[in-house]
Amino acid sequence: MRLDAAIADATQRLSQTSESPRLDAEILLCRTIDMPRSYLFAHPEDELDELTLARFEEVLQRRESGVPMAYIIGIREFWSREFAVSPATLVPRPETEMLVNLAVCEIPRDEEWRVLDLGTGSGAIAVSIACERPLSAVTAVDISEEALIVARENARALAPGNVECLAGNWTEPVAERTFNLVVSNPPYVRAADEALLQLQHEPQSALVAGDDGLDAIRVLAADCRNILVAGGLLAIEHGFDQAADVAALLDAHGWTDIQCHNDLAGLPRVTVARQSGK
Repeated sequence: MRLDAAIADATQRLSQTSESPRLDAEILLCRTIDMPRSYLFAHPEDELDELTLARFEEVLQRRESGVPMAYIIGIREFWSREFAVSPATLVPRPETEMLVNLAVCEIPRDEEWRVLDLGTGSGAIAVSIACERPLSAVTAVDISEEALIVARENARALAPGNVECLAGNWTEPVAERTFNLVVSNPPYVRAADEALLQLQHEPQSALVAGDDGLDAIRVLAADCRNILVAGGLLAIEHGFDQAADVAALLDAHGWTDIQCHNDLAGLPRVTVARQSGK
């Protein structure tokens, strides 16, 4: 089969699964033949041998079944860098870049802040902050050892040597420490949310947080005050329809200066609050 015919066939097959079927088809074929995309345009008449066609069919079937591209190719771009991902981690989303942006704007360039990322997953948030503020010491915590393998890989490959990855449940591994800033993209999907049907290939423990989607955020609201310095900032990503509930939880636990920030789509996405004193 010619390259152009393989792309056309794959594009048609992926049209029911992907929002960008042709791009997906081209990327998958490029990785199968280990050539850049420009090669596809320059040599559309090249023929795929049976072994290569079989390898392409294998990855194509995975994409048809709904497996995210990031898991198939093993990487995802986030904050202008390529991060390794695996089925043990969530695929980093563009809206989560708001969390990084808020953190970077908060941290002075010339100060040695202590930053904590809770539920780090692939480490995309922690590593991005560490790259932008290399004087800061960034600690990344996750309960999943498999996720931390990926986070450590990303830290070694991308961060300037100031990311520490720890295994444990939320604040437990750092209960005796204090931080200037805590960030988190915790699970916040409701257990009965139909959106989970589209996310079945991603780790459910990193997505689902009880019947109302707020179980993890309740823990953060209750425990993070104990590990922040006075005036320290907590920044939490949440669902677009959870801003009021998150603000109420934070207020009930004595947080101050509670504000919600919209993502690039204009949806309420990240709520920040101050530690006013223990």
